[in-house]
Amino acid sequence: MSGNEFDFIVIGAGSAGSVLAARLSEDPAVRVLLLEAGGRNTSVLVRMPAGVGTLIKAKGKHNWGFWTEPEPHMDGRRLWQPRGKGLGGSSAINGMVYIRGHPRDYDQWRQMGLDGWSYADTLPYFKRAENFIDGASDFHGAGGPLNVGWGERTDHPLYRASLEAGRQAGHRLTEDFNGFDQEGFGRYQLTIADGQRQSVARAYLAPIERRANLTIVTGARTHRVMIEQGRACGVEYSPGPGKPVQQARARREVLVCAGAFQSPQILMLSGIGDPIMLAGQGITPVHERRGVGANLQDHLDVSLNWTATQPITIYNDTKGLRQLKVGLQYLLTGKGPGRQNGLETGAFLKSRADLDRPDLQIHFVLAIMQDHAKVQVKRDGFTMHVCQLRPESRGQVSLASADPYADPAILMNFLSTEEDRRAVRAGVRIVRDVVAQPAFDPFRGEEIMPGPAVADDAAIDAFIRARGETIYHPVGTCRMGQASDPLAVVDAQCRVIGLKGLRVVDASVIPTLIGGNTNAPTIMIAEKIADAIRGRAPLPPEEVPVAA
Repeated sequence: MSGNEFDFIVIGAGSAGSVLAARLSEDPAVRVLLLEAGGRNTSVLVRMPAGVGTLIKAKGKHNWGFWTEPEPHMDGRRLWQPRGKGLGGSSAINGMVYIRGHPRDYDQWRQMGLDGWSYADTLPYFKRAENFIDGASDFHGAGGPLNVGWGERTDHPLYRASLEAGRQAGHRLTEDFNGFDQEGFGRYQLTIADGQRQSVARAYLAPIERRANLTIVTGARTHRVMIEQGRACGVEYSPGPGKPVQQARARREVLVCAGAFQSPQILMLSGIGDPIMLAGQGITPVHERRGVGANLQDHLDVSLNWTATQPITIYNDTKGLRQLKVGLQYLLTGKGPGRQNGLETGAFLKSRADLDRPDLQIHFVLAIMQDHAKVQVKRDGFTMHVCQLRPESRGQVSLASADPYADPAILMNFLSTEEDRRAVRAGVRIVRDVVAQPAFDPFRGEEIMPGPAVADDAAIDAFIRARGETIYHPVGTCRMGQASDPLAVVDAQCRVIGLKGLRVVDASVIPTLIGGNTNAPTIMIAEKIADAIRGRAPLPPEEVPVAA
């Protein structure tokens, strides 16, 4: 085998690509190449959980910093779409919330004809990946690469108030969002261990990056997957605009793991997609799959802010020179507020009683968060994020240019249906009712966003259009489906339909958006497909009781 020839080439070292590179290279008989467009992500901001507020808001070496096209149902605004860049992908810049989704999400995939993707089928892979701080159980794993724990400040008076207020408002409490019953208010599990972010790069790559059969190349921008006679045979990439293009050959498979925006972009740059759209960009069509870039789904989020009457929030910890002190304390000792993400409680709720599972997620933050932390409100306060979990709206990713260094064109198409508008509006009302409960009386100041004047349906809808944003969970643009479905891109084993030697393995293959944060499901998908690639029997299904 020559120096530029490998058994497997993995494009993208994010939440799926890092897992695949680690699992496939367990076999010493194969050579694996992992190509990552970003850098190594060694910054203390990545390691320090409190660094999330800085990483999520700024385009740069850690963040692709995409913008959408003008959104037709969001006052024509272009919306910020941060995506992780570098080893670990978005797991290196996310909020570190570990959520799998509702069991019925996966049963729904199975009902769509996707054999092997029910909750019973996927639970063993969630558990294989996990090293849960409380040990193994029916719902949790121990000994896996990914450390999962609880927040360190759950006894904070505002966190306690958020849970008690939920109970006072008539909602149930749940012990484990990833356990028997997702619905209710509770504590979040976090991918934080000993005060350090547990990105997939830290969990899966760091322990094995010196394996002789694994080559990791950073700063490698993929131009296209090479297709010869109906088979993916390699990848063209370069280390920068105008730099010489290099080739790597794949003896067995090319695995595209670049995420919901860039995996379809890479397929389209390779001539895979809608022939008419490709021809319009001057790209010769190689393989027709009209679903490439379609079916884009994301969780729309709206933030409600209150001031706090006591100086007990993140602002008090970091105001003025205290912010420098937090960074130095963490850098020198690993201690202090830098160890926390500021988001340790929340809820999964129903906007209507007749729903079969929660369609709203609440994130409670110990700070006033506005516009992805780009707007700095210099006051003590807290935020309730309202996130719609099951949107009917569908968007699209397309090519803005045939230049591989150009950003993809992204249209989220949020709030295109009345049901989506109703659900988010209901969520705003539910959160206001929770914060009005007696448990918040010692802490609640004024509502500063949207403000008490925003009261009727029309005003709430206008607020959502003007202030709604992503909460960073795009999926679906290379969705799994049956070969007979002309809009499916990959089959139930993530193989691109109609081609050999090519898979897409990341959040883009998710057919319908799960009820929660998407990092854990993406890791699960990669764990499961790694077994399929290696020809190993799937882990046995685990039937466990869950709430009706």
